[in-house]
Amino acid sequence: MTQTLFHAADRLLARIERCAAPVCVGIDPVAERLPQSLQPRSSDPQMHVDAIASFVRGVLEAVHEHVPCVKYQSACFERYGWRGVRTMQELVAESHSAGLEVILDAKRGDIGISATHYAAAAFESDAPSDWLTINAYLGDDGIEPFLLPSRGAFALVRTSNPGGDAVQQMQLANGSTVAHAVAKMIDRLGRAHVGHRGFSALGAVVGATKAADAGALRELMPQQIFLVPGYGAQGGTVNDILPCFVNGTGAIITASRSVLYPFDSDDSQWQRA
Repeated sequence: MTQTLFHAADRLLARIERCAAPVCVGIDPVAERLPQSLQPRSSDPQMHVDAIASFVRGVLEAVHEHVPCVKYQSACFERYGWRGVRTMQELVAESHSAGLEVILDAKRGDIGISATHYAAAAFESDAPSDWLTINAYLGDDGIEPFLLPSRGAFALVRTSNPGGDAVQQMQLANGSTVAHAVAKMIDRLGRAHVGHRGFSALGAVVGATKAADAGALRELMPQQIFLVPGYGAQGGTVNDILPCFVNGTGAIITASRSVLYPFDSDDSQWQRA
């Protein structure tokens, strides 16, 4: 079954089952943290982009048989302008060739025709991603343009950063929180995009560092796949992420720094780490 004809949630869950690992490797490359053998030798942007590309290819080679999914942090590439964006698209295409599902972590958020343009950039480019992270806080018309056939979106509901509490935990008149209200909206909008496996192509970002909320959010969003950041380097634990699952499925745990940089900088065999 081809990638373009397969429901996004069904496809992602099938790949998770194939690897027996609900794990997403976050591709958040920083030039200063690369192995010494790959460190750029000058401040030339092209050298930085080339070094990052070599590193990411090494990461893909090391992990592609073990995980179903990678998540590209767009900012790490966009900072280098067109060079970085072009390289990211090349790496996305190589990730697909390696059998990986690809999430573009760009947290897009806009309304009307602007959202449509952002969706086209993510899903209709020369190397389209499978999923895109989006900002849910603009409401229905900021979400629906991203819900395209065979593609998926993960909407921000309860983020892993401490600063998100000020808005997302704000109490409403009915005693619930802003995050709960957003969760109900995602559940409602996602019902029209449910696949054969019972999960929607509209998923939700729920941080591993917000374990106290995960159970309530799962009850409000029973058909959403949870993309769960905050595990590992940010402090999320196994017990924290368990409430995100439904009978052992329906969530994918993303880890970036703890997977990308486990090596000593002078280790010539850094891929083994």
